Amino acid sequence: MPKAARIATPIRVSSASENSDTAQFVTVALFSGIGLLISLVAVIAGIQGVWF
Repeated sequence: MPKAARIATPIRVSSASENSDTAQFVTVALFSGIGLLISLVAVIAGIQGVWF
């Protein structure tokens, strides 16, 4: 039985999709960074929250 290779055409990503992905990454990175900064300040200041 002969076997044939299937060659798919490459899917091109539009620049709008790339910009959207970058914007989502920046949003998540900023949100995570702000959360880490607040947690670090709380630990340094000795503030006790829900955790003991």
